Amino acid sequence: MLWQPSEERVEAATITRYARWLEQRHGLVLPDYHALWRWSVDDLEGFWGSIWEFFDVRASSPYARVLGSRAMPGATWFPGARLNYAEHIFRDRDPSAVALRHASELRPLGEVTWAELRAETARLAAALRALGVERGDRVAAYLPNIPETVSAFLACASIGAVWSSCAPEFGARSVIDRFAQIEPKVLLAVDGYRYGGRDFDRRETIAQLRAQIPSLQATVVLGYLDPTADRGGLPGAVRWSDLPAPHGAALAFEQVPFDHPLWVLYSSGTTGLPKAIVHGHGGILLESLKKMHLHVDLHAGDRLFWFTTTGWMMWNFLVGGLLTDASIVLYDGSPAAPDLGTLWDLAEAAGISCFGTSAGYVAACMGAGVEPSRGRDLSALTSVGSTGSPLAPEGFDWVYEHVGADTWLFSTSGGTDVCTAFVGGVPTLPVYRGELQARALGAKVEAWDAEGRAHVGRTGELVITEPMPSMPLFFWNDPDGRRYRESYFEMYPGVWRHGDWIEITARGSAIISGRSDATINRGGVRIGTSEIYRAVLALADVVDALVVDVDRPGTQGLIRLFVVLRPGRELDDELRAAIRARIRDDCSPRHVPDEIDRIDEVPRTLSGKVLEVPVKRILAGAAPNEVASRDSLANPAALDHFVRLRDRSTAAGGQAATSGLTEPGSAEIRARVEALESEERALSARRRRLHDRIDFLRGSGGGDEQTLSRLARLEGEEREVSDSRRALHAEIDALRAELERYAAG
Repeated sequence: MLWQPSEERVEAATITRYARWLEQRHGLVLPDYHALWRWSVDDLEGFWGSIWEFFDVRASSPYARVLGSRAMPGATWFPGARLNYAEHIFRDRDPSAVALRHASELRPLGEVTWAELRAETARLAAALRALGVERGDRVAAYLPNIPETVSAFLACASIGAVWSSCAPEFGARSVIDRFAQIEPKVLLAVDGYRYGGRDFDRRETIAQLRAQIPSLQATVVLGYLDPTADRGGLPGAVRWSDLPAPHGAALAFEQVPFDHPLWVLYSSGTTGLPKAIVHGHGGILLESLKKMHLHVDLHAGDRLFWFTTTGWMMWNFLVGGLLTDASIVLYDGSPAAPDLGTLWDLAEAAGISCFGTSAGYVAACMGAGVEPSRGRDLSALTSVGSTGSPLAPEGFDWVYEHVGADTWLFSTSGGTDVCTAFVGGVPTLPVYRGELQARALGAKVEAWDAEGRAHVGRTGELVITEPMPSMPLFFWNDPDGRRYRESYFEMYPGVWRHGDWIEITARGSAIISGRSDATINRGGVRIGTSEIYRAVLALADVVDALVVDVDRPGTQGLIRLFVVLRPGRELDDELRAAIRARIRDDCSPRHVPDEIDRIDEVPRTLSGKVLEVPVKRILAGAAPNEVASRDSLANPAALDHFVRLRDRSTAAGGQAATSGLTEPGSAEIRARVEALESEERALSARRRRLHDRIDFLRGSGGGDEQTLSRLARLEGEEREVSDSRRALHAEIDALRAELERYAAG
């Protein structure tokens, strides 16, 4: 255990007040958090109805019942209710109080009061109406994480229009792939931005968007890089400051059904266009009220920061902090310019109380020797949140050593799909090294095996077995819901499979060990592998490709791209440069591969799906038979290249190809041991499943040829798994011996 909340902190927590209110108001006696969680997932109607009541959700029309339909997908929440998300942001505000603080590489630290935020939101809402935007129309934002973006989003929500944003770092192709799907009426954009001390002009990209998104009727350009520019050199565009709306316009809130679309977020899979995920006003409102008050525990005077871009759901999550009495802090720019202490300098200057970041940033700070508390006054900082990928145990150690011993560190896991974290922080629970504190209220998260059985103490697929209000209403341009069902409900019909490996511990905490699908997150910019493929395959010399994001201790990871070239073409420096340039321009500068290699063929399933996750696991040290059934592959021999690549690197450097280190220190060795132990736990779980299936077949009495053949195959798989476990044990023992040598000096 690394941290225990004080009695004073527990007493002051909103979740403590909520539990007492439940007892007084509804007669519920729930002695601890885990009892509260169990009730919240067993009595969905009671729990979500209590959230509505406790936080005094205001609706112009009442709801008929809490849960109209419990089906997944297809659950309907609070039918009959009419409300507005933005109205709850602005209600009962002190006009002179600070709503948000902001800084960027182009602007110094500044403040926006509630009066200023309301006035700008009202002006933009009137301007959007003047541009012809009505309820249900889409507004696309190619804007950075600055106050104007927050005002524009709230203006959009206030009139019942549907918001969608991309970070300016996204290349034209990636933006078009997203925005063109939803057919926006208006585009809001910046002329450029500054990142890492360099200026990036986006006017040419904006011109491409206007040319290739035919639904656009108006473009509004904010002079962010050059405030003096006239419409950014884009004919027919409107300057932000010249929007056709009077100052002093009144802010009104369109009353919409609970499930009226609020925004469209994007989550990329491995095939096809990015998924256009639609969330509703009411679902996001209730989830944000629950999350920000009960789990993040924001109070008056708190200042919430999360490093994010507008292309990541954490921006939407951050704006939800405005539903509390706290203020939020925005930052636009590189977290490493001029150095990795930049965000910690901001924490001091802005008086941040909750510092939200990613596991990759923590790892980078560790590697660079950053010591946030040295030379800085971080007395206002009481909590640190981490998301984006699993936070390594060493990351926990670093926070408590170099940020503060009395810091509440909450590692969280969730997703764009639900725009929240369903496992993460609880202010009244202790923090254990490498673990997420608990499952979130109202989120019935379990670890399932392949047969759909829930387990405690074993790694399994992260599933959600009951609906949540913030689950997607639908995917845009998915009229029959097929893509939605395939994304989450194909493996376990009627149960949400999220795509993470999770272990629920006996004490109710959780351990996330990574994605079971493939998405690449760099600095808050999430890119699906399919987007990289579209960029690379646009080159005439590339006929196929595979990309993986390989875990690498102490860093944000290693992007490795493997390409199949047309006959006679060699992978020379010129082609490598062309590939990198194409990905930089079409996707994002942050997703340019660290390494590019040539292969003869891309391994695929019989249905044609690229084997990204199996390749990633092979490069991390797993055996091919552990990661994929060769019978399910169209070209199983294609995996052999990656085995040879790993083995050559291991022989040359004394360790797995993915570590990137030839002389690992003790921290890297410990990380490798923990990774192998996690893999061993997964193998143990698989062996137990195989053993159960073998026992079943043996006990069934079936002696036919088909049953005997299946039994022989399962017994063979069990032997292979047992052999792999023994090999892992040997490697773990060798690494532990090396750790002992380090300790001995």
